[in-house]
Amino acid sequence: MRRTAVLGSAGTLIAGALVAGAIVAPTATADSRHHNGSEARGVQIAAARAAHAGIDWQDCPADWALSTRIKCGWVTVPLDYAKPDGKQIKLAVDRHVSTGTEEEHQGALLYNPGGPGGSGLRFPTRITSNNPLWTKTAKAYDFVGFDPRGVGHSAPISCVDPQEFVKAPKPDPVPDSEADKRAQRKLAAEYADGCAERSGDMLPHMTTPNTARDLDVLRAALGEKKLNFLGVSYGTYLGAVYGTLFPDHVRRMVVDSVVNPAKDNIWYEANLNQDIAFQKRWDDWKAWVAQNDAAFHIGTTPAQVEQEYLKLRASAKKNPIGGVVGPAELIGFFQSAPYYDSTWVRIARTWSNYRAGDTQALVDAAGPDMSDLAGNASSENGNAVYTAVECADAKWPTNWQQWDRDNTRLHKDYPFMTWANAWMNLPCATWSAKQQTPLEVKTGKGLPPVLIVQSTRDAATPYEGAVELHKRFKGSRLITEQDAGSHGVTGLVNPCINERVDTYLLTGQTDGQDVTCTPHATPKP
Repeated sequence: MRRTAVLGSAGTLIAGALVAGAIVAPTATADSRHHNGSEARGVQIAAARAAHAGIDWQDCPADWALSTRIKCGWVTVPLDYAKPDGKQIKLAVDRHVSTGTEEEHQGALLYNPGGPGGSGLRFPTRITSNNPLWTKTAKAYDFVGFDPRGVGHSAPISCVDPQEFVKAPKPDPVPDSEADKRAQRKLAAEYADGCAERSGDMLPHMTTPNTARDLDVLRAALGEKKLNFLGVSYGTYLGAVYGTLFPDHVRRMVVDSVVNPAKDNIWYEANLNQDIAFQKRWDDWKAWVAQNDAAFHIGTTPAQVEQEYLKLRASAKKNPIGGVVGPAELIGFFQSAPYYDSTWVRIARTWSNYRAGDTQALVDAAGPDMSDLAGNASSENGNAVYTAVECADAKWPTNWQQWDRDNTRLHKDYPFMTWANAWMNLPCATWSAKQQTPLEVKTGKGLPPVLIVQSTRDAATPYEGAVELHKRFKGSRLITEQDAGSHGVTGLVNPCINERVDTYLLTGQTDGQDVTCTPHATPKP
């Protein structure tokens, strides 16, 4: 799951019958216990059509900025799986073929980076960039990325004009008064209305189960009998839902930095739990900055670093830095530290340089670039999809008193992200489109061992989520990175983890018991 912003301000019809003998699935039906009969039949029909059509791989559009070694194509899916002959949308997909021999080839590995709202189209660049963590896996698998429904090039949705979306400074997320709360509530309701106005026909169908059904159609279009899947962050919940709906369609599945799939956690409670975890990881970063005071000169104790942050925040609230960086933009900038260790040095250095007189570096890092029209459109789209999926997946509280009570309570002890997170999710309280009941994630017949990878101090997806999925997916194996908290463990250099991920993807083998690994290296200034 991701946090990227604080709120401020036709397909074609495809006819045809099922194709005899098409590579659709190893069994005749998906697990219809968990989606109604019409949707189960709809995904079968769509998968059969996709298997017959395949994917017409071509050079990628130039503005996608991908290597010429990567090829792109489209897969058609129903907007509503209960109406497989109704409106269709096209999903953008790309691929780099495996680098090994024909004997080494094991099919396609599909990837979802999270969000909701993240694009997976960069995944094949792990081959073109010769990423050393993935060279062994690349010999066995075609690396396949895609834009999920609503994202990027796949029938993108929108909730507000992108230039308005990125405009800064935005109101301070931390309210000083009831008037501040009323203003934020108004912004959230207006955002929800904007989603309905700009993307209303898509909103009821922007669910994780529908994206999982899309994933099964992609599998069929690729000519794969079973799915190999790597999901990170929200991608782990997509994988959990897919594994529940289509247990006997899974061949290999790695889930990294896991969303707690319990029904009562999706999604209101997940965000409250996230606030607590973000505070803990923020505290880790402050301790690291203090330990490296010789490099950064911000404070020699975590308390001093926090005090300097609060002073910066107060000053930016009174006089936004460069006219555009206020408290909301500072949260957007500093929140990368709890997310990713790889940002620790850059964030501390930018802050340190600002204190030494370099204002522009902080403005460039934390403020909007109004000239980046494509980047701003991508940011707005990502936030729209994030909101649409989380609002559609589950029924959210509509009583403001509950939101106010819960977030006021949490803010006392976990102030770093709580109110910013609340306002980002509050559009779900006034969402006009239908909200579903979350799936009961569980093991179904034919589900193979799933590999779960998780750090203990992850801010975005707290460790308890990995434990919960481990319980629900029988036969799964959990690899724990102890005393670490970077989000997205499989992308980090840690041989204890990297070698096991390779072994699983290449052979299907896991350790005989769960494994605990020491943390990856701490960043150095």
